[in-house]
Amino acid sequence: MTDRKNNTSSGTPYDDVFRTLLNDCTSLIIPLVNEVFHEHYVGSEKIEFDPNEHFLNKQDGNLQERITDTSFVIYGDTPKTYHLECQTNSDNSMLVRMFEYDTQIALDQGEIKNNILEVKFPNSAILFLRSNASTPDKMQIKICVGEESLYQDIPVMKVKDYSLKSIFDKKLLFLIPFYIFTHENRFAEYNSDKEELEILKEEYGQIKRQLEELCINQEITEYTKSTIEEMSNNVLENLAKKYENVKEGVKDVMGGQVLDYEAKRIRNEGIEQGIEQGIEQGIEEGKEELVQNMLLENTKISFIVKVSKMPEEKVQNIKEKLIREGKLKELEKPKKTKNKGMAK
Repeated sequence: MTDRKNNTSSGTPYDDVFRTLLNDCTSLIIPLVNEVFHEHYVGSEKIEFDPNEHFLNKQDGNLQERITDTSFVIYGDTPKTYHLECQTNSDNSMLVRMFEYDTQIALDQGEIKNNILEVKFPNSAILFLRSNASTPDKMQIKICVGEESLYQDIPVMKVKDYSLKSIFDKKLLFLIPFYIFTHENRFAEYNSDKEELEILKEEYGQIKRQLEELCINQEITEYTKSTIEEMSNNVLENLAKKYENVKEGVKDVMGGQVLDYEAKRIRNEGIEQGIEQGIEQGIEEGKEELVQNMLLENTKISFIVKVSKMPEEKVQNIKEKLIREGKLKELEKPKKTKNKGMAK
């Protein structure tokens, strides 16, 4: 098999925000999955991410790289694999990409037993940031084998279908950075009418206050709150770049400056504590608290090492301690079968 690769991994700033939320704030995933797939997870289930780089075998022998937004396993009563994609505009061609991604995910996790290749397609869904009257509530892939036909349903989630009240009632905080899309068709009006802009700013003031309340009540962490706020600003910067008054007005409410992640907050708390008890001790305690919080959020070890500046071995020791205390569950990775040479 040749190792030539065609890379088609380009995406939008909104894809980056989508992946950041999924990977950095895993606690936001469960309510999203419950909503779109009608599941009943309670929120304590562990989530394990699969690689989002997949290489599709082409007829000419090349490998074409495709980047999925994300696929992951949720360990409930039985492990289930999910695949979520974020799409800016309603587009039927997305079905082709979904089928390619789902097929490769199924192959990556497939098993050959007694000369039978067993593959299981993931539970897949699409989040549309923009939608219209013709955007369906679900899409389908029809697979024909001889005279038999099998339909794969792909649920569709549309940002415009969710009010602020429903977002907070259903704990769909994942949607907050994309909520500005529901106002996109009024940007010109907000930009020229100060009174209308004030109404928009008050709505975002409400978002910020409710996030603060959730943080005070320890329903979300400071890290998650800061990430939601910063990702909201990232979406706003791109979507409203032609409307300066809208962009600056909402940013003033959400926080125009770069927001501290919990890493910075804990580091600063550690330094302050160090003034009284010894600077080094305070910083180390702050680091350990940061590492524990990030491990409980299922953050990747490599990212924790980068943020905390703590040796990987020590991070692993903290992880093992949390597992022994029953605060963190050690997951077994699903068996994967190499599929090299299957395509011609």
